[in-house]
Amino acid sequence: MANDSKQTPTVRLGPLSHIGAVVKDCEKAAAWWERVLGVGPFTIGVWELDEKTQFRYRGKPGRAKVKAAISQGDGVFIELVQIPLEGETPHAEFFRQHGEGFQHIAFHVQNINQVVADLAKEGLTPTLQYKFEMTRPDGRRQSIEEAYLDSVEHVGGSIQLLEIKQLD
Repeated sequence: MANDSKQTPTVRLGPLSHIGAVVKDCEKAAAWWERVLGVGPFTIGVWELDEKTQFRYRGKPGRAKVKAAISQGDGVFIELVQIPLEGETPHAEFFRQHGEGFQHIAFHVQNINQVVADLAKEGLTPTLQYKFEMTRPDGRRQSIEEAYLDSVEHVGGSIQLLEIKQLD
């Protein structure tokens, strides 16, 4: 039976950004996605998360190194995060508990700090937060801020919030 009461949601998420999986070997996994599912090509990179990126894990400053394969082709954005990582992240937690598999779903948001504060009232607190600036291949500069929420008990994995601002 449908719920007839209209309730205003705590937040309104923006469009889906991507889905992320935890894998043992992102190069091998990317090759499989390309060969079997036709998703790709993937770009593989290593990211350092530390004080420069204002990295916080479970509310405390920390450090981590993340290796991932990313495909943004044909409207499909897939992220394959390799384990083991240096440092602690929600990806490593998930891998220890579940092994390889889909770990997060990411949504674009505006005003990530307000969305995080609003969702904290619902018990969804960040396990991971960081931000950085980057220059896109087309030369445009962006500020990117991300937060992974402690949402496993609600959705089986992490909800990732992503705010991207154009700097020029």
